[in-house]
Amino acid sequence: MRKMSDGVEAALHCVLVLASLPTGKVLAGKALSELHGLSESYLLKHLRALVAADVLVAVPGPKGGFRLSRPPQAISLLQVVDAIDGPEPFFACREIRRRGPGKSKDPCVYATDCFIKSRMLKAEQAWRDSLAAQNVADLVEDGRTLIDDHNKAAVASYVENARR
Repeated sequence: MRKMSDGVEAALHCVLVLASLPTGKVLAGKALSELHGLSESYLLKHLRALVAADVLVAVPGPKGGFRLSRPPQAISLLQVVDAIDGPEPFFACREIRRRGPGKSKDPCVYATDCFIKSRMLKAEQAWRDSLAAQNVADLVEDGRTLIDDHNKAAVASYVENARR
């Protein structure tokens, strides 16, 4: 089983910030990396993955940067997670039930999927469905109500000065 990468957190914070941009404006990768205290090369790798997944648009040139590819309500949290970590299942059944003293050479013994695998994949599907039902607009609304005024003002000021 793998865990969700740190890149998912960075990507979600970036799409939240980009959701605040006025139409036609962009933020450079460098500005996003400075805002979040991350290495620019590290963050650019994730921003490129978001572009490849059609979550972001990259605008080239000296006045270029990144913006959302569509309205915040049209970008699910699952799309962001999948762009960074891929759509592969988090649980990988290694069929360890076929090892050890209980193993059998009769292939019929293991004709059905492992019930542990089935339960894990069912739980993951519920998690994926939950992420698919939430979108960047939901994050924006959370930010409006949960981020303190000082932090909101500091980020807004930074973004206003850094946007292109």
